[in-house]
Amino acid sequence: MGDGSETIGGDFWFNVNTKQVESGPQSDWSQLLGPYATREEAQGALAQVERNNEAWEDDDA
Repeated sequence: MGDGSETIGGDFWFNVNTKQVESGPQSDWSQLLGPYATREEAQGALAQVERNNEAWEDDDA
């Protein structure tokens, strides 16, 4: 990227505090889920986390 920002593996991140998608990691890593290849994947990040949590809970039962 020519603007001095660096991304690792993808261009889009989901900020769990603001509930916004960021193009490139703009916030502290502790607030981000990602990286995701597309904006749409990043927008679905929380839904995917919830599905994963439910699946893991089902496996533990």
